[in-house]
Amino acid sequence: MRVRVDEEKCQGHTLCAMAAPDVFVLSDVDGHASAPVAAVPAEMEAAVRAAAGSCPEQAIVVEP
Repeated sequence: MRVRVDEEKCQGHTLCAMAAPDVFVLSDVDGHASAPVAAVPAEMEAAVRAAAGSCPEQAIVVEP
């Protein structure tokens, strides 16, 4: 599984980082998220799906 954050949609609500702090990193400048991992570890997949579901802007894109 891969994940990315659509930078144009992200509004910096930080919910993704609370759900999956090992996957999502918040910018010190504006609080917007990024997902610098190349591939999501299997043990983090449920947390990433929860983060995607909790994003008010639907800015998290999960790919198989």
